[in-house]
Amino acid sequence: MNTDLRRTGVNALGDMPWGSHVCLFYESKDDLLDTVVPFFKTGLESNEFCLWAPSQPLTLEEARTALRRRIPDFDLYLASGNMEIFSGREWYLRGNQFGLKRITSAWHEKLRGALAKGYDGMRASGNAFWPGTDHWKNFCDYERELNKWIKGKQMTALCTYQIVESGAAEMLEVAQAHQLAVARRKGDWELVEPTPATARTHSLTPREREVLWWAAEGKSAAQIGEILHITKRTVDEHTHNAARKLGAANRTQAVAIGLRERLIGKSPPPAHKNHGPNAESVLGARRKT
Repeated sequence: MNTDLRRTGVNALGDMPWGSHVCLFYESKDDLLDTVVPFFKTGLESNEFCLWAPSQPLTLEEARTALRRRIPDFDLYLASGNMEIFSGREWYLRGNQFGLKRITSAWHEKLRGALAKGYDGMRASGNAFWPGTDHWKNFCDYERELNKWIKGKQMTALCTYQIVESGAAEMLEVAQAHQLAVARRKGDWELVEPTPATARTHSLTPREREVLWWAAEGKSAAQIGEILHITKRTVDEHTHNAARKLGAANRTQAVAIGLRERLIGKSPPPAHKNHGPNAESVLGARRKT
């Protein structure tokens, strides 16, 4: 499996590996566009084929307009086939019938075609219009199937649900069908926890805790490497190991678990024995700004 991290373009998600299946609960059109547009902008800039299937409350024209305003040369990307935009209802339903195997096969064909054309992979997003409809159970089954199918694939999926359309029970069910679920309301981010925290026996090394702490401060892998005087590759290895031990799907989820279970706190953990003095100076500089 290819474990290389890919930039998502979304600060709250950070860098994620191929095979990531993420859920966003949003409150307004602005919250939706402020997440999905940079997600696709970064994908297009990273040689990834992009596919968006928006639906209410966003029209296809509003989706195109938002992309056109924020992505330089967007029309060239669209004309060159680097991105496709379909109605969510058109993508998921055929004759008002929901076919799980048909949709999964469609993702497979789009990914296969993208790789054959020389793209590094594919990123996709679909806006759910299912809450309160007769298709809800089938769609939840589809989300769980996609969560299994996408693992190991060179694809990243961002599923989006409007909060006002999703009841608490439905949000819980959706969150459980994804590797990570977040909510964006009035520009603020929250982690959606599908299940209560369970007790775990952790064995994070001091260096892994350091790396996670700086990740929680919003530092990139390259910046953490400079602070700790180690290479970016070593930072990525520590992050991957910490995520594996915590049962997290990616760096963002590992940080969330670390904060929730107090493995990392408001202050940096004790310095690693090979840790240089640069971390404290950087921290001091950050606090002065």
